[in-house]
Amino acid sequence: MNDIAEFNSQRKSNSERLGEDKSILKLSRKLLHELDKYKYSYLWSSGGLPIIQTPADIIAQQEVIWETKPTIIIETGVARGGSLINSAMSLELNGGRGFVLGIDIDIRSHNRKKIEEHKFSDRIKLFQGSSVDKGIFDKVTSLIEPTDRVMLVLDSNHTYEHVLAELTLWAEIVTEGCYLVVADTMLHFATQEVSGSTTWRSGDDPLTALNQYIKSTNKFIPDDEINGKLVLSSSFKGYMRAQL
Repeated sequence: MNDIAEFNSQRKSNSERLGEDKSILKLSRKLLHELDKYKYSYLWSSGGLPIIQTPADIIAQQEVIWETKPTIIIETGVARGGSLINSAMSLELNGGRGFVLGIDIDIRSHNRKKIEEHKFSDRIKLFQGSSVDKGIFDKVTSLIEPTDRVMLVLDSNHTYEHVLAELTLWAEIVTEGCYLVVADTMLHFATQEVSGSTTWRSGDDPLTALNQYIKSTNKFIPDDEINGKLVLSSSFKGYMRAQL
């Protein structure tokens, strides 16, 4: 008996139910706050470079890249390069044309060197500048061909104002069927100091910006299955899929 369809149906149902479970969400937020004492999202790597995400974030991104087969992934926020490598490895697995276009206002020389020397560097292009700069937007989008499938990951400055400006500038170029990913939406639920440096309050955060942006467009719908299983991640409710 082929039980693949049944398995997938149960996975989808359980993921969506999990995302609606407020008691689990409360527990997961508390746990992530406690884990932040140990900089939990800083403990992982991808292809040998640090990736500042949780394991759930890393796997979710790999899943959607495999499923939707983007040929261009635009990522705002480079940091130490692990997320770019994670995306590049997924594109390599897909085969064919595929580039990660990474944007950061400050790409430090030692991080750039590690990225440019990596095995998958031929799939990565770096752009130094602000992710809300129209000049950077023009440089990045000039590399997109008419047949490309475009995915967008926003993971730079996490304030409401900046994320909303990124969404306004970039989101419309996401290709039908591909994903818009807004990272660190978990900050919406934060009421304590995060990583010892910044106090985040609900309202000045990426999820609030995403919710505000979505009111202005019919292009995106939330992926309740992926979002539901991201209760132990930085990007809970941050996965949106583009439609016509």
